Amino acid sequence: MSLFAGTGIVVKIVLFILLYFSVVSWAIIFFKLLQVHKANKDSDQFLNFFWQTKHFDAISAQIDRFANSPLSVLFSEGYSELKKVVEKGEDREDPHVLSTDLGGVENVARALRRATTSEITRLEKYLTFLATTGSTAPFIGLFGTVWGIMTSFKGIGETGSASLAVVAPGIAEALVATAIGLVAAIPAVMGYNHFQNRIKVLIAEMDNFSTEFLNIVQRSFAKK
Repeated sequence: MSLFAGTGIVVKIVLFILLYFSVVSWAIIFFKLLQVHKANKDSDQFLNFFWQTKHFDAISAQIDRFANSPLSVLFSEGYSELKKVVEKGEDREDPHVLSTDLGGVENVARALRRATTSEITRLEKYLTFLATTGSTAPFIGLFGTVWGIMTSFKGIGETGSASLAVVAPGIAEALVATAIGLVAAIPAVMGYNHFQNRIKVLIAEMDNFSTEFLNIVQRSFAKK
């Protein structure tokens, strides 16, 4: 605090900006930790329930139990589209066959792709801020440091003294900006990389589930 109080107005502004980046980054990190944890937990439970139940109607009736799972969203969208396609074909001889003129399985596949894109966007929300913090905070801190050092050397020129006792306090105050910049950037980078890896796992699970869902639809409804 004593170092902060001794800095100039420009360095103070830089420190406030870095403090803002740091606080928001930590808020995002805690939020994403909770979100991704719930998504993983509910997805595991939903998959177990899905393969044990094996009946779409029964699964749909209890889908609210897995509200945080991306896979439950994919199932809801895919099953909703499947019902629409089947209802359109009720006037045909075999209403349980998905004909090509109605789009059939391709309509269900498009619904699954839309749901996957939507869930990826939801899971990756706010991660851009972490990436921005990780890449820019050190440079913002460096700017504050350079400005502080310039001010220190200006003071040296005005006083005409370059002794360590005169130079050291100003340099120390200037380097605070770089330190705070690193404090803001390092957790943001670590959090961003961690969540990207966890989300990649969820995306792979969504792709696998979409493939399995379509296989079930084709085996159960589509013409051979």
